This record gives sequence, structure tokens and C-alpha cells, in this order.
Amino acid sequence: MTSQNADLAELGWTPFFQSQNTIDDLSRFLPVRVMAVHRGQLAVAGDGFEMTIPSHMPNALSEEEYPTVGDWLLVDHDTFRPDCILRRTSLFKRRAPGTGRKLQLIAANIDTLFIVSSCNQDFNVARLERYLVLAREAGVTPVVVLTKADLADAPEDYAKAARSLMPGLMVETVNARDPESVAGIAAWCGVGQTVALLGSSGVGKSTLVGTLTGAGDIATQAIRDDDDKGRHTTTARSLRRLEKGGWLLDTPGMRELQLTEAAAGVEEVFEDIVALSRQCRFSDCAHDAEPGCAVQAALDAGALDMARFNRWRKLAAEEAYNSETLSERRARDRAFGKMVRSVSREKAKRKEQ
Repeated sequence: MTSQNADLAELGWTPFFQSQNTIDDLSRFLPVRVMAVHRGQLAVAGDGFEMTIPSHMPNALSEEEYPTVGDWLLVDHDTFRPDCILRRTSLFKRRAPGTGRKLQLIAANIDTLFIVSSCNQDFNVARLERYLVLAREAGVTPVVVLTKADLADAPEDYAKAARSLMPGLMVETVNARDPESVAGIAAWCGVGQTVALLGSSGVGKSTLVGTLTGAGDIATQAIRDDDDKGRHTTTARSLRRLEKGGWLLDTPGMRELQLTEAAAGVEEVFEDIVALSRQCRFSDCAHDAEPGCAVQAALDAGALDMARFNRWRKLAAEEAYNSETLSERRARDRAFGKMVRSVSREKAKRKEQ
């Protein structure tokens, strides 16, 4: 079984969750943790038991009021129907792929995020920055785990590039198939701790999961020789027990992780650029050709890397666009349409004159 009849502390129950309950609450309800989410059903584990319960939440009005993997719920002592979600220590979310505005919850109550990349062509600074923004916005400790170090001529070069992205960023290089090599990240995998993995397909996430959980039979798919990339192996999110007693959430490979409501995360990961922007002469400086732009001055002096600046601007624009409400977007579109019509009328008048 997934939880192996774990008690609440082993499942990650802490004083933070305990403080949200009264004596009356715990006499009427049982605390359970969501181990997996299925269509209309939740796989949950409590103090010495596991079961599947309906996912319907009473009085839920928004996407964030529905449970996701890692959540703690109170369920009725007799019917086991969910009553409420306890406040979360962290929540990972994104806009679902496509043009819609639906929010997709990824995981809740994660302590550490393992951002997995590899020491080959898959290593991508822009992707790492995107995942770092997600981690910092949620207030979760990020650890970059670089796999396939045994196959690289100079794995430390990749580690150095990753460490340069944020001051104090923890980076580990591993051979995902070797338990001794993976032992370096065991400090984040102890009893009651919950870690999550994010990374693109082919970086060795499934192999790493197999080593961390002691299950060496997890299916992996061959790497394509022409580009070092793999194919998707993981297809669903669920919590798995780690050999060190913690819990691991393995997420499907996400090539496109759209940021939403992550302005603070963007500012923290790109703290150097944000600090420069505060020195600009104008508070609304666009950092293009405005006089007194401290960002452009740093670019001209070589103190700021142009590629990093462009990545910051792209992520900041993406976050602002995705965080915009539908009504705000419609208002902006109407204002733009009004401006276009006004310009068209002015041009028509000039032609008539």
C-alpha cells in the first residue's frame, strides 16, 4: 500500500495543521492526507488506514477550494465524506495548457522542490529559472538536482551555471541509478517530509524516483540518440513513500509551465535586475531607451547579461498576462479597440481635408 498504514506524523501532520482543529473538530472528523487524485475520487490515508473517498467539496466556489495531492482534509467520522481542506503551507498551481483561463492545482503542502535537469543537451537555464520562480512564489525550498553526472565530461560546469541563477541555491549532481550518489539529497527526504519533482521528459526523473523509493522496476523510456531527450513516462501525480521515510510527489513532465500569480517569485529569482530597476529615474521605466535607466546602463557596462535580462522580461510579461482577470483583459481589449477606432477616424478626417 502507498502509506503502509502510516500514522499522522509519518504522513506529514505537523503543529501547523493541528492548530487549525478544535477538540470538537477531532471528535467529529478524521484528518486524512490526499495521496492521489482520480476522476471524482480521492485516494487518502489517515492514522493507520487508507481508502478512496468522493472528491466533492461542500461549498467550494473556486478551483483553489478543491483538493489536490498533498492536501490535508477533515472527513466525517462516520460517512468519510470530506468536510473541508485545512490551510496549506504551500500550493503549486498553473494555468492549464491551452487558451482557457482554468487554474490547475499541482500539489499542496510540499516542503522541498527537486528541480531536475541533466548534464547534457537538456540543461536549460530558462527552464530552471521558470521552476525557481514557481518554488519561490510558493515559499518552498528549491534544490536543483542534475542527473547523468556520470555521463558528462565536466558535470561541475553545469552545476556552476545553475548556482549562478540565485544566491545560495543548492545544487546536487548525481547518477540517478546509484543509491550512494543519490544519498546526497537524502537530507530532504526524512520522516514526515514531502518533496516534489519537476523537470522535463528525459532528464531521469523516473529513474531518480525508483532509486529514492527503492523500487528499481519503475518503467523508463529510451533516450532518443539525436537529441538526448526522452519521452513521457509519468502520467499521474501521486505521493510515494521514500526509503528514508518521507514522501515524494512525482509530477508528469511539463514542457510548458505557465506562471500565474507569481510576481513575488519573479522578483526573488531576478532580484539583481529588480534592484537595478528601482534605481531608474522614472518609476514606470520600460528599460528600453528612457533617460536615466539603470538597467540599460548595467547592460551597456556589461554588468548585466542581456540574455538574463530578456528572460526576466519574458517571464514578468507572462506572469502579468496570466494573472490578469478575465474582466481586466476584456477592459484592456476594449480600451485598445477604442484607441484603434479613434486613430482610424482621425486618419479618415485628414484624408477628407
